[in-house]
Amino acid sequence: MPGAVIVHHHTRYKTYPGEVTGFVFFCCLIASVGGCIFGYDIGLTAGLTSTESFLAMFFPVIFEQQQERVITNQYCKFDSQVLTLFGSSLFLSAMVAGIFASPMSRAFGRKWTLFVAAVAYLIGAILGAISFNFIVLLTGRLLLGVGVGLCIHASPLYISEMAPAQQRGMLNILFQLMITVGILSASLTTYWTSKIAGGWGWRVGLAFGTVPAAVIALGSLAIPDTPVSLIARGEGEAARATLAKIRGVDDVRAEFEDLTTASEESKAVAHPWRELFFGGRYKPQLAFAVLIPFFQQLTGINVIMFYAPVLFKTVGFRQDASLVSSVITGLVNVFSTFVAVMTADKVGRRALFLQGGTQMIISQILVGTFIGLQFGVSGTGAMSEQYAMCIVLFVCVYVAGFAWSWGPMGWLIPSEVYPLAVRSAAQSVTVAVNMFFTAFISQIFLTLLCHLRFGLFYFFGAWVLLMTVFIATLLPETKCVPLEEVAHVWRKHWFWRKFIVDSPDRGGAEMRKRIALEMS
Repeated sequence: MPGAVIVHHHTRYKTYPGEVTGFVFFCCLIASVGGCIFGYDIGLTAGLTSTESFLAMFFPVIFEQQQERVITNQYCKFDSQVLTLFGSSLFLSAMVAGIFASPMSRAFGRKWTLFVAAVAYLIGAILGAISFNFIVLLTGRLLLGVGVGLCIHASPLYISEMAPAQQRGMLNILFQLMITVGILSASLTTYWTSKIAGGWGWRVGLAFGTVPAAVIALGSLAIPDTPVSLIARGEGEAARATLAKIRGVDDVRAEFEDLTTASEESKAVAHPWRELFFGGRYKPQLAFAVLIPFFQQLTGINVIMFYAPVLFKTVGFRQDASLVSSVITGLVNVFSTFVAVMTADKVGRRALFLQGGTQMIISQILVGTFIGLQFGVSGTGAMSEQYAMCIVLFVCVYVAGFAWSWGPMGWLIPSEVYPLAVRSAAQSVTVAVNMFFTAFISQIFLTLLCHLRFGLFYFFGAWVLLMTVFIATLLPETKCVPLEEVAHVWRKHWFWRKFIVDSPDRGGAEMRKRIALEMS
């Protein structure tokens, strides 16, 4: 049965028979749990580095300094570069692992990359929970980073390659949904373990990281690799059988033939890294591989979630109240992500980016203004309960805007715009850039807060304004476009079409064939 045709912005794109079967949903759900371990670490580290018993054991000098210092400037609390570097070590480890994930996923497939990631994370969580000295603790944290780096490389690719084009956005956003679930779970765990007498509750929090890791490890044994990955490794019959199973139809000839043709073309690219950076054919995709994760971190979201307990404590909340407030923002994050799940394939990627970005800009301006009016430039004084609740409210509005825009779209867009020939390498670039700037922004956040004061929120607001303009002018719409057809989107875009390199000596039929090959 030939592929059907859908109309998208006056362009007709091929689509294939099939729907979201229970099996493909199960496969994508297992892969999406990779987001949970990433989110869990983001949320857990914030509570961990503010736990007194943990600091006393592993960072005694810093703990003593915190006990001795009396700080009246509300902007300059909790500033320790060593402690922040410990938190950032996971992301730096994930950055390196993300680069090595490209050859791993090409050689062994997305499925087994997920399995190795889960095992690394499982071992890291166990070492962290039983750690008796700093070396064991750091080793465990670096292994956690390896697991995170491999997961956030393989998970979005796995989901995008398994999902039908019409529901790719919805299924891919499961990854971001799991990140929010991980952050919320970490906040709840931190709140609960802080009540445990004896000061060992932080060990329980680290040990709980084994749960999502075990789900990925066992689940990856029960799911197949993607048809794209199977074809690339010469397992054509297994790919055809998998494709029929995930599409829920017997006749998958059209899609299978397109994928096979695309795979043959991709094999002609012997050095995908060289082709990506120096070949000249993929300038639009490379631009988004770098800029989307770069901009995602400059929204300021990770510093809000990463340091939520610290931030709320800084603006006047008590220890318990700050943890409760971070749980509230975590809940908002989870439920707001469902908006993207339900609408990404209906209103499109651009609409969510633009609406969410506008909401985030307004929220950041208001949060910065409220803090500035209360503490001024000097950072002295106390915050009233009314002001504190206003800050929590608009932080929640900001988190909601992120949760249905830059959160899910920041992972969805890179996973669906790369041609097969450079897809794995480009995803590694995305992961590396994301992890580097996660670590970098986390490292300088408290220093920036101390120096920029309430202007820090204006700083991030200005970046969100810039990236919203970038999206409005330069991002083409990719909703419901099959991966095999995405290259058409770039060729029709007013700006990016001038960077698409095609040989002028090819005839029309040859050109159409090459377009089809590049679009996979």
